[in-house]
Amino acid sequence: MKDDKRADYISWDEYFMGVAQLAACRSKDPGTQVGACIVSPEHKILSMGYNGFPMGCSDDEYPWCREGDDNKYLYVAHSELNAILNYRGGSLEGTTIYVTLFPCNECAKAIIQSGIKEVVYDCDKYADQKNTICSKRMLKSAGVVLRKYERTGRKIVIEL
Repeated sequence: MKDDKRADYISWDEYFMGVAQLAACRSKDPGTQVGACIVSPEHKILSMGYNGFPMGCSDDEYPWCREGDDNKYLYVAHSELNAILNYRGGSLEGTTIYVTLFPCNECAKAIIQSGIKEVVYDCDKYADQKNTICSKRMLKSAGVVLRKYERTGRKIVIEL
């Protein structure tokens, strides 16, 4: 009977943003952990990423500080770029990226160039900064749909 179906399952948005949040937990950045999850129109996860140093660059040899001549911003690859570069399956045309923090202008360029058509974002704490303003301008000009993730307040506990 169709009345027997479980009703409290999570939505696609909860699922994919949850995956992005879980990916963010892999970041070793002491200040900001960001995760991204790229999804096909058929709701298949294609790739994930988090902010961190490029492969082969030791987390112990590069700086995690935010200030000074040698800081993390010179080395760290953002979650969105990592998710795009981690994908080995061909085109990302028409996909959706779920990201825990609104993409910067550099990631916006990669999103546009890769063919991603929708950005679902959770936090937009840098909305007033120039790079975020430029990011939104480019994404909108390129026809990328921007959608704020609607938190449900649901708590999911994963015991590891």
